[in-house]
Amino acid sequence: MRGIIDRSTILDIARELQLNASTVSRALNNHKAISEATKERVSKTAKRLKYQHNKIASSLRLGRSNIIGVIIPSAEINFFGSVVHGIEKVANEKNYNIIIYQSNELMETEIKGVNTFLRSRVEGVLASIAKETTSFNHYREIKKLGVPLVLFDRANDDLDVPSVVIDDYQGAYQATAHLISQGCKRIAHIGAEQPVAIFKHRLNGYKDALVDHGMEVKEDLLKYATVTIDSGRDCMKQLLNIKQPPDAVFAVEDFTALGAIQAIKAANKKIPHDVAIIGFANEVFGEYITPSLSTVDQQTIKMGEEAANLFFEMLEGKSLYKEPAKKLVLKPQLIFRESSLKTL
Repeated sequence: MRGIIDRSTILDIARELQLNASTVSRALNNHKAISEATKERVSKTAKRLKYQHNKIASSLRLGRSNIIGVIIPSAEINFFGSVVHGIEKVANEKNYNIIIYQSNELMETEIKGVNTFLRSRVEGVLASIAKETTSFNHYREIKKLGVPLVLFDRANDDLDVPSVVIDDYQGAYQATAHLISQGCKRIAHIGAEQPVAIFKHRLNGYKDALVDHGMEVKEDLLKYATVTIDSGRDCMKQLLNIKQPPDAVFAVEDFTALGAIQAIKAANKKIPHDVAIIGFANEVFGEYITPSLSTVDQQTIKMGEEAANLFFEMLEGKSLYKEPAKKLVLKPQLIFRESSLKTL
């Protein structure tokens, strides 16, 4: 009995019918040189043996892989999985397949991913840059080889390639303004210590919202985490121990916010009465924890779809990298839940 991995091949059909493999292949591809009777015999045998046509292998023989390489920083974060879902939706409509490579936020692993994709003759690469990436020569190599490259979420303007991002500054500004509207006076920010542009934009949005509402940016209310639950918890503990603790927190993303919530609860503080909190990214868990987490949604599926659309535009264009790169900036959508709504 055949297992799931041990699938039937063209050779199995050829043996069964005592034909050569090339005849079977042409029959399966409806070649005009093969008789209708032979095509019917091959078709019936293929169904009985549960043969599945390998589209990837066929496209490679034709000189096209019809494969898009997608590099994501982490498969454990729902945000990236949701973006991939959007990419895959558009790719499937175009009869393309995707291969996912996880960088684990490491530049060295990201470079390996790029090299793997180029050796695999992918039609293009869609990527979100790892936190630890400081050199971009591997991405420049993709451009040099004339392979379409599109960046999503974490982009780099110096590369001058198409990208799809969220307006991180505006999302942070609105999140902070929301906390102000709830009557919060000492609003802290747990940011990220990595040199990633999106985190800097969120910090600037937080600062400008305070200033625009007549509030001072205070250094004792700024902490920098490694964008993990543990780091968020540690930063929140430090904030709760200062002389005048915050009455609200804007966290750079939802996992950091989750750690902060744990620290607030451990200190027997009530959320949002004592400390209101809002995150960023709209991770799946946010809706189901207690209290439910207010956050900034990044339109992840749309981000993936738009990134894929930019790739196909490049693929079908005649002047690759000769025109100014398109940069799509999506509007953030704020989701207010129990963790920040003091007026409930």
